[in-house]
Amino acid sequence: MTTPQDLFLVSLDVPGDHPVEPGDLSLALAGAELVDLLAARALTLDGERIVPGPLLTTGDRMLDEAGAALVRKEPYETVEDWLWRRGEGLATAYRDVLDAEGQLSGKRHRWPHRVDRTEAADTPARRHAADRWWSREPVLAGLAATLGVQGERQPEEEPGDEAVVTVLVAVGDAVTELQAVRERRRIENAAFDNIWRAPS
Repeated sequence: MTTPQDLFLVSLDVPGDHPVEPGDLSLALAGAELVDLLAARALTLDGERIVPGPLLTTGDRMLDEAGAALVRKEPYETVEDWLWRRGEGLATAYRDVLDAEGQLSGKRHRWPHRVDRTEAADTPARRHAADRWWSREPVLAGLAATLGVQGERQPEEEPGDEAVVTVLVAVGDAVTELQAVRERRRIENAAFDNIWRAPS
């Protein structure tokens, strides 16, 4: 199992402060892909820019797609730009892949913004994700925390790799930005509704 797959399953299983927004999850999944591609040496970071390495076959279709999608022309892409570009619709893509692999039960709930939320099936993959979560593995815990998914205790250590920390910080910033956009739209829509409801 990959970090994005584990993160998706944890987002279904572990209660958070609020329902996980698909857009937030998509950004975090894009960051999780970068973390795994860093570990596979399919890329390195030069500051905040993603420097692609050789095209690798990881054995996971989604990670291979992510590796193939890296910008290979200088000045290369920043982590932030990658999150927004690769993250578009990524939660739905992972849901579909995991569903096709039998990792989801097929019992669907409504996610916010009209995206179905699907429960994880009791599979080895789910148990692997749960074990990684409850061991408070720093990368998975850090990504989940950006989604409001928190355990009873904090990770016992921080990720030691500077590049991984750069990715985690960028994910947190992007999720915060998206949440601010949603809140601004909510306020604008409420104000617009109040104008129409006001007595003439």
